[in-house]
Amino acid sequence: MENEVSGFSHLPVMLCECIEALDIKPDGIYVDCTTGGAGHSSKIAERLEAGRGRLICLDRDEDAIKAASERLAPYFDRVRIIRSNFSEVEEVLRSLGIEKIDGALIDLGASSHQFDSPERGFSYRFSGRLDMRMDNRDKLTAYDVVNSFSYGEIKRILFEYGEERFAPKIASEIIKEREIAPIETTDKLVEIIRRAIPMAAQKDGHPAKKTFQALRICVNNELDIIEPTLRTLCRLLKKEGRLAVLTFHSLEDRIVKQTFTELSSGCTCPPSFPVCVCGKKPSVKMLGKKPELPSKEELSVNTRSHSAKLRAVEKIR
Repeated sequence: MENEVSGFSHLPVMLCECIEALDIKPDGIYVDCTTGGAGHSSKIAERLEAGRGRLICLDRDEDAIKAASERLAPYFDRVRIIRSNFSEVEEVLRSLGIEKIDGALIDLGASSHQFDSPERGFSYRFSGRLDMRMDNRDKLTAYDVVNSFSYGEIKRILFEYGEERFAPKIASEIIKEREIAPIETTDKLVEIIRRAIPMAAQKDGHPAKKTFQALRICVNNELDIIEPTLRTLCRLLKKEGRLAVLTFHSLEDRIVKQTFTELSSGCTCPPSFPVCVCGKKPSVKMLGKKPELPSKEELSVNTRSHSAKLRAVEKIR
């Protein structure tokens, strides 16, 4: 289990599988795009040779940067920690004089620390102000979405990002409630959601789960940055370099799967064409036909791993 560092005390998900997927070279250059409490980063750093290997650690969460700085202090000779959104990875690497990398890891979604901090407003389990920002420098909060977005916008967000079938009713109840007074806290929003969803439909998991997921994704623009970042990282990989991505719900995994499939596919010309005219060639190969799933052992001790899927690719061109 991870040592407790600045509030981060959770097991890194699929740690051994991620390290194996990266096939770390002692003198390689690697990027942990979502460092969090540095559970994965510390294991990558362990395998890098001092003075030769390099690990660039990115995270947009100020708490994560503090935790990673403490945990990775023993590896100061090979690690650089930078507060940045992973969508800015190319700019960060360019600023460090790095043109190509040997591997990268992305652990998508919110961290356990974010969920377990009531003041961050990510969790329906605690009472806290509606915030949900991964980066407290950003302006948009969940409070803003709930209290200022239109009925149509809220309904769309809940349906598209949360796959919530009761999105129209929940959005309607939110509009009604905020006309009386602003919706300021997580527990108030949970109360509204419970009122909107039929009791019979509240038996399978917490009724607020999908709504909170949708709001978090919206506030942090989580889905829109995945595909372009995957393409950027694949372009930055050296030959035989690897990119590994952990996802935790179907929306993320669908984007990763589709992007990797497209990048690993060749000619797209119609079958009726006698010869290829598109010239498209695969730039990566997928490692495994299906995503890797957590082991039974991990599932029994690490609750965050239950919905995890790991997909990885290797650069071939």
